[in-house]
Amino acid sequence: MGTGAAYHLPTPLRLRGELNAAALRQTLSEVVHRHESLRTTFATAGDGMPYQIIHPEATIDLPLTDLCYLSTSEQEAQVQRLAEQEALTPFDLSHDFMLRAQLLQLAADEHVLLLTMHHIASDGWSMGVLVQELAALYEAFTHQRPSPLPDLPIQYADFAHWQRQWLQDEILESQLSYWTSQLSDAPPLLPLPADYPRPPVESFRGGQWPIQLDDNLRRGLAQLSQTAGTTLFMTLLGAFQVLMKRYSGQDDIVVGSPIANRNRHEAEPLIGFFVNTLALRVDLSGNPTFREVLEQVKASTQAAYEHQDLPFERLVEELELPRNLNYNPVVQVMFALQNAPMENFSLPGLEVSPLPVVSQNVRFDLEVHVWEKTEGLRGFCFYSTDLFEEASIARLMGHFERLLRAVVANLEQRIEAIPLLSEAERHQQLVEWNATSTAYPYNQCIHTLFEAQAERTPHALAIVFDGQQLTYQALNQRANQLARYLIQAGVKPEVLVGICVERSVDMVVAMLGILKAGGAYLPLDPGYPAERLAFMIDDAQAPILLTQQPLAERLAAQTVQLFCLDTDWPTLVAESTENPPNPLGPEHLAYVIYTSGSTGHPKGVMVPHRAINRLVKHTNYIDITPQDRMAQASNASFDAATFEIWGALLHGACLVGIRRDVALVPQSLAAEIRHQHISILFLTTALFNQVVSLAPDAFQSLRYLLFGGEAVDPVSVRKLLQHGA
Repeated sequence: MGTGAAYHLPTPLRLRGELNAAALRQTLSEVVHRHESLRTTFATAGDGMPYQIIHPEATIDLPLTDLCYLSTSEQEAQVQRLAEQEALTPFDLSHDFMLRAQLLQLAADEHVLLLTMHHIASDGWSMGVLVQELAALYEAFTHQRPSPLPDLPIQYADFAHWQRQWLQDEILESQLSYWTSQLSDAPPLLPLPADYPRPPVESFRGGQWPIQLDDNLRRGLAQLSQTAGTTLFMTLLGAFQVLMKRYSGQDDIVVGSPIANRNRHEAEPLIGFFVNTLALRVDLSGNPTFREVLEQVKASTQAAYEHQDLPFERLVEELELPRNLNYNPVVQVMFALQNAPMENFSLPGLEVSPLPVVSQNVRFDLEVHVWEKTEGLRGFCFYSTDLFEEASIARLMGHFERLLRAVVANLEQRIEAIPLLSEAERHQQLVEWNATSTAYPYNQCIHTLFEAQAERTPHALAIVFDGQQLTYQALNQRANQLARYLIQAGVKPEVLVGICVERSVDMVVAMLGILKAGGAYLPLDPGYPAERLAFMIDDAQAPILLTQQPLAERLAAQTVQLFCLDTDWPTLVAESTENPPNPLGPEHLAYVIYTSGSTGHPKGVMVPHRAINRLVKHTNYIDITPQDRMAQASNASFDAATFEIWGALLHGACLVGIRRDVALVPQSLAAEIRHQHISILFLTTALFNQVVSLAPDAFQSLRYLLFGGEAVDPVSVRKLLQHGA
């Protein structure tokens, strides 16, 4: 668990009225004199084992800081600064007493008392004892009377010795047997959704959020508890565990809860660390009703009370859990309904009020502490700022309140049906977050959009590949000539035309020409086995196959008409370069792409023009401009090629082809990106990870880098960002 300020118990108090500083100093010294735990320091023996030293006498320093010379606003700022500084200042356990104090003077009749105890010698119950003794002793000492408090029957060391002697043999075995049986297979971590990744080492930095539940809800919860036969704590705990289940998606929930552990009357007036942590586990599988949850919580809590004497630290040792530096063992979330005796603090002649100071430390991921007050339930949710933002905790506590109101209204409802969202949150999720529609050319075809772009920027470069390049005008004209040939060959709407070519300018001309003819293209990877190519051509019923001469021999066995884009192109030079009439609508088929066939035969996925328009036009994930140079690095049979080709050509950008042998070698790809001044690149996640590993600076010149296809490795992303991408 945490060290340093995470285990400080600060109590800043504002004192208004005539203060007797000498009597206050005497009071504090007497408290330390009464309680050995507060005048104990710790040393280390030669074998490395710690031991305690109880000092016979104790005098507490009460240093005074004069702030009277400051303005009111300056005083408040300085008080907050000094209070935070006092709360965060570490104890030197080898020299310091476990209670320290300092006094800030704001005026002759106004002071702030900063008290801090270390958790090693104190707990929540002890704070109540401290308050009671300060009040009684200060009143006596201001009137020059002796201490009215009776001698303590025992000291903390006596209790510790008794507990060590008592917790042996059959009693110890019974306690160990219960807890190891209860927790041996418990999940090691409660995976709450966080705003930040869990750091390698906990910092124990924290924040706090106030909890305010009105008295109507408190009374409703009390009535529910009476109906269900539970205590208020059990009801609140059950609701909180349901909340943790709903947030984490985990059925097996372990929440820690502190217990005062003062079973002997003699221990009640002592200041010391008696509190123990109970790991309360509940199984919420099967979507039980809330009444059924309370029955389980009641049984597990009562059993835990019967076995509360085993120190939590001993339990952790016994479970032999792997220890992690970034989360606590067994429990990462705590819940407490505080019942420690905390009377209203008053000193004679003084008006005493607590000074609100935001906690900057936390010992767990979440700690919820609630007090039952006359005005309702009040408390705080302390949270790790390593993991959570304040807004997330505010939302979490809002959901907790709505969950409580829901179960008060209906004890029998099933936990998955309990409403958590406010009306504003429901509207946000169902309406605002779904208001994602943007205007895009839903009523146009890809090739007509390209034609409009070619008319706007005829002389801009449309495609560059391996020394060959075409302007938008030239690409449009070549595609028109091919389209007219295909129309004469019988291509019409919904007719598929195969394309089996190496990555090249020819490939893009073929795609565009097929669309202009009214057909749909079927990309075929030349590297596929002949059997797979034959299956796809037959399944798609493609009557024509566009290819290149070096590949024609492999495809000669196919019962389709072949046209070689390289050697047969001279037969098209007489065709018109004007745009042919468009017989298509946006719902017509643009292309068919086949799945890998890993679960059987490959299956053709049919994609219409409108879907491609939606993918690349007026999107919210990328802004492609005519100044961009987009890499065409994907296999044409991979759907990323759709994004690359039409993303570039429908925005007036330049499509830059990258050979397969270059794309698959990280150092070669990095060099090509720089040489071609690529600004937009899409890669598979596997290739992205490989490039980052071998050439992490490859992407520095890019405006956009997109990758996908499988889960990303955060290590690769961090490495990429470290190299300035």
